[in-house]
Amino acid sequence: MSVHIRFLPDDITVDAEIGEPLLDVADRAGVSIPTGCLMGSCHACTVEYEHGDVVRACISAIPPGRDELIIHLFSDPTW
Repeated sequence: MSVHIRFLPDDITVDAEIGEPLLDVADRAGVSIPTGCLMGSCHACTVEYEHGDVVRACISAIPPGRDELIIHLFSDPTW
């Protein structure tokens, strides 16, 4: 099942499959999400889903149960 992914604030959209790694989806869309990568412990890849869940993109996949997922990207000058 395909999920419509929308990355904000740049309003970039791409379709993805449930269970597909979030970093792979972002890369395919041309969206840069910084990584440390310490498997989620460095918090460099933190993103927020529209419904308020904050996740680490390096250890997250496209969740089931939605036709569309809006992802808010954070901008941290450190990374």
